[in-house]
Amino acid sequence: MSAIATIIIVDQSGAEHRITAKQGETVMQIGRAAGLPIIGECNGSMACATCHVIVAPAWADRLPPIGEDEDATLDTLFNLSPTSRLGCQIEITAALDGLELSLPKR
Repeated sequence: MSAIATIIIVDQSGAEHRITAKQGETVMQIGRAAGLPIIGECNGSMACATCHVIVAPAWADRLPPIGEDEDATLDTLFNLSPTSRLGCQIEITAALDGLELSLPKR
């Protein structure tokens, strides 16, 4: 399957990473594959919040709504922001080309 979107992830040092992604991949998967510190200890089962990302405000309303399980997991974080999401729950589509995210300070 060919790439359908480029995702921009800013790491904790402020470095910007442009990553090409395929349909159906998650932000957690593409970030880990790119060597970014997106841990994803639970491998996407929403049990750990170690794939926490902060969505750029301009993109927050363009993502699918947060589900009840994701919301409960996010509530366990001390560094929650208004646009926090779990990277394992953001599935790439062509509509997300240019999506901007940042990794929270740990």
